[in-house]
Amino acid sequence: MAEHLASIFGTEKDRVNCPFYFKIGACRHGDRCSRLHNRPTISPTILLSNMYQRPDMITPGVDPQGQPIDPRKIQEHFEDFYEDIYEELSKFGEIESLNVCDNLADHMIGNVYAQFREEDQAAAALQALQGRFYSGRPIIADFSPVTDFREATCRQYEENNCNRGGYCNFMHVKVIGRDLRRKLFGNYRKYRGHRSRSRSGSPRPRRDRDRDRHRDRDDNRDRNGRRPDRTDRDAGGRRKHGSPKRSHSRSRSPPPAREGSEERRARIEQWNREREEKP
Repeated sequence: MAEHLASIFGTEKDRVNCPFYFKIGACRHGDRCSRLHNRPTISPTILLSNMYQRPDMITPGVDPQGQPIDPRKIQEHFEDFYEDIYEELSKFGEIESLNVCDNLADHMIGNVYAQFREEDQAAAALQALQGRFYSGRPIIADFSPVTDFREATCRQYEENNCNRGGYCNFMHVKVIGRDLRRKLFGNYRKYRGHRSRSRSGSPRPRRDRDRDRHRDRDDNRDRNGRRPDRTDRDAGGRRKHGSPKRSHSRSRSPPPAREGSEERRARIEQWNREREEKP
């Protein structure tokens, strides 16, 4: 019996636990849902609810004054927001994925999902975000059960043929440009554990951080962000004949295996049993 319950946990056959909350960390019924929302006490993923505010929130493609907005301006607005959030959260650890929902339903609009490499990094970020504000609005942050975004995203939306539109119950993930993705994820810098994690104030605007970044940039790096190997070059800057090329690949231990859906279901089932056994 226990194996059967574990096998159907978080699926449509599960009449006890909400499958939508398990898959996407949000449910259109909210607290009125007839099924349980098992909120995790720890997770590598945090959810920032309704954080992204589109410039065309009222009518797609139109500003609050009724004037049409250039799609390029909308994308630029989104990428500025995306970079702000990434640089703020990356202070606490390596971000494996950062997804922003383009859905229009109340329980999903503007949701931001940040998945860290380690659970303790997500916990540190969650603690630091408590009581913080962004763009004059309080940040509502919590752990999310979502660890596999392949099950949470709408495949039809990725193929540009979702007939549910913005009110689809699966994630419509906004896409950032190739240059920004390469900048943030392609050349990831190891986070510095001693950076300030003050809870006061909001993330600084990007233009201020860009100015500081340019001020602190090492002029001796090439355009790919690598330091030249001075020991193997002659006075003219050319590589000496016979010098071995420097390998840029870093030996890294393989990442720890993440638990799959069945392991998560078994763990949550154990939590439920322990909660029921408590007096």
